[in-house]
Amino acid sequence: MQTQQIFLFFIGIVALFGLAAFFIGRGKAQKVRAGGAEMYAQPDQYGWFTVISSAGPAILVGLAAVIAIATTGIDIEGFTLLATCLVVAGLGLMLGLYLVKPDFHARTAIETLIRYVLIGAAMISIVTTFGILISIVFEAIRFFQMESFWTFITGTTWDPGNSFQLSAGRGEGVESTANFGAVPLFAGTFMITLIAMLVAIPIGLLAAVYMAEFAPANVRTIAKPVLEVLAGIPTVVYGFFAAISVAPLVVDIFSPLGFDASYNNALAPGLVMGIMIIPFISSLSDDVITSVPDTMRQGSLALGMTHGETIRNVILPAALPGIISASLLAVSRALGETMIVVMAAGMRPNLTANPLEDMTTVTVRIVAALTGDQEFASAETLSAFALGLVLFVVTLLLNMVSVILIRRFREKYSANNL
Repeated sequence: MQTQQIFLFFIGIVALFGLAAFFIGRGKAQKVRAGGAEMYAQPDQYGWFTVISSAGPAILVGLAAVIAIATTGIDIEGFTLLATCLVVAGLGLMLGLYLVKPDFHARTAIETLIRYVLIGAAMISIVTTFGILISIVFEAIRFFQMESFWTFITGTTWDPGNSFQLSAGRGEGVESTANFGAVPLFAGTFMITLIAMLVAIPIGLLAAVYMAEFAPANVRTIAKPVLEVLAGIPTVVYGFFAAISVAPLVVDIFSPLGFDASYNNALAPGLVMGIMIIPFISSLSDDVITSVPDTMRQGSLALGMTHGETIRNVILPAALPGIISASLLAVSRALGETMIVVMAAGMRPNLTANPLEDMTTVTVRIVAALTGDQEFASAETLSAFALGLVLFVVTLLLNMVSVILIRRFREKYSANNL
């Protein structure tokens, strides 16, 4: 029997066993209750506890076997595994039925199990984050053993040079010409992100205010989903739009004015990225503004304020922590964008303050370093992990700043309304 068939057979057997355990456990609980005993839980809850006590251990045994096969390569016969799981399920069923007693709190046991399952689900994301960070840190350390950390964070030239040939052993007697100064990459990243935010935050916030405070119900019903459709468009489509339509338009506008505008420029992807991020800010800000208690609006209007003054002096200050969170979430989204930049801004590291010139970002260089026929031990490839580590730290600092700002604005608003 093939592995896929054994897996499906295992799932079917466990499902049937669990179904039978539910009815058996519930039936026993009903009989105990019919005998006049006072039960601490409903019969269905005893049935679900019986399912957990029988099917749960069998599933854990199956998962442990799969992990052991994947990590150690041991050979476990399919029928042996099935028989073991059935024996474990049978023992669990016997234990579950034994515990179906008037003094057993099945509901408490189920709630405790659910609590541990939720804790485990939360721990998965935390452990995954730490695993990603550790893997990046170790590879970044290998890079910094080859290149100076200070040169990396302060250098103004990014040119891998012959680092690939040297790592492959084809550069004996040749001096390295590599320069890994990350300043041009981060300058390009922040330039394009700044342009995107200058577009997305005002438009997104104004759209949210309109949708929450002024739009009729029928307009809101249509306009809000249409606006959010922008968030579902693939970034490659935005990249085509930036490269084919917006970039030539930028050249056509600025060239007659005497500016030397390149078809690969930072302004085009920044504008298009801002359009892409508008739904994030608009939708989140709309939800935050809508959640402001209506009593605050009514109280402001009762004091003689106009609708506009109420929005400016009451609603927006109350919603400001959520608006800041939405804006910084959009910043994180912009920092990680790659496809639009590749297609419209190019891949040349260029340290400039002119948005009409071509430049690139950190994520673009990470992709370029990890794709193609590259030697993994080369400084060029390992530089991707160093860039990723610095970008991770920058994002972490932004999140810390956002938490501080949100806390201060919330405390200030609470103090002003005492």
